[in-house]
Amino acid sequence: YFSFLFSLSLQLIPLIGFISVGLGSAVLYLLRLALYSPDVSWDRKNNPEPWNKLSPTDQYKFLAVSTDYKNLKKDRPSF
Repeated sequence: YFSFLFSLSLQLIPLIGFISVGLGSAVLYLLRLALYSPDVSWDRKNNPEPWNKLSPTDQYKFLAVSTDYKNLKKDRPSF
C-alpha cells in the first residue's frame, strides 16, 4: 500500500510544480498590474489621475517589442 502511494506521489511532483509556477507567475503579474499600471489609482485624493504624470519615456507596458521609450518625445498637452 505504501509503495503505491509513494509512486503516485512521485508522479504528481511535476504537476504540482508546474501548477505552482503558473499560479505564482499569475499572482506576481497581477501585483505588477495593481502597483505599476497607470490605469489603477489607489490614492484618489493626492493623485486622482496618475496617467497624466507619466512622461513619454516611462515604459508601462509589460513587453515592448519595437518601441524604444528612451527616444520618444512629448506629443500631448500638459494639464
